[in-house]
Amino acid sequence: MNTRILFTHALSPLHAGTGQSVGAVDLAIARDKATNHPYLPGSSLKGSLRARAYEQMTDRAQTLALFGPETEQADSHAGVLAFGDANLLLLPVRSLRGTFAWVTSPLLLARFKRDLLEIGRNDVPGMVSVSKETRCHVSSAALKVQDKVIFEDLDLTVEQSPPVVGAWATLIGDLLFAEDDFWRASLRERFCVVHDDVMSFLCEHATQVVTRVALDLDSKTVRQGGLWQEESLPVETVLYSLVLVSPNEGARQRWAKLNVDTALSALADLCATPIQLGGKATVGRGRCRLVMRGAQ
Repeated sequence: MNTRILFTHALSPLHAGTGQSVGAVDLAIARDKATNHPYLPGSSLKGSLRARAYEQMTDRAQTLALFGPETEQADSHAGVLAFGDANLLLLPVRSLRGTFAWVTSPLLLARFKRDLLEIGRNDVPGMVSVSKETRCHVSSAALKVQDKVIFEDLDLTVEQSPPVVGAWATLIGDLLFAEDDFWRASLRERFCVVHDDVMSFLCEHATQVVTRVALDLDSKTVRQGGLWQEESLPVETVLYSLVLVSPNEGARQRWAKLNVDTALSALADLCATPIQLGGKATVGRGRCRLVMRGAQ
């Protein structure tokens, strides 16, 4: 298979913004037009990895083969790596028990399942159904207060969760934290599937919004126009995208060793350590883990 799943795990608040907003938040995050769910543009992933490749790869031709030539020569050939937008999979939400929950929904899992099947996974669990009356399923009792979970200002009734919920928690934990027993177990304890309507509410109201100011150096008061709000995805947010490897003749002429395996190996090296994505890097935003997984 020429396609891989690339997880983005936020280690600090992630501001993947649009540069403008028509709402109450001045600098809002990018959102899908149809669902209003947050996402990370594929161009952000590609740009950050391309910048890292220029820093780490001694052979410039290899970088140009993987990511494509500079703008003035963009018509010569395409890069062999194609990055899709990173869609939301797990949103961390404040919980009365267990500190926080990793929350998803049937719609998010359905999209994730579709992409897992595309890369050739044959161990994908079935679909999860959540009724409006039940409102949520949890993979363990760690989040429960009697028969409820309490997220932000919501209290949701929990009924007996079907085994497929635990199967999803195990699969995602194994993919995302294959080498880390603590975090793999933590995800299984904190995994929650809510109704799609509840997920839409949380995507709107459970993101991180901070107010920032710019001071006048002389008066030490707020500069004119220097008060604004920024929205970010909170720490521990998990998104995922598809990465397609498509070798072409122009790229092969630049890098003689180019094939699917060498391209994936080079990408894996670039993803080996945390990377900065999105904006506001100088104030600590956007430090992320990238985890690539294939059919096996």
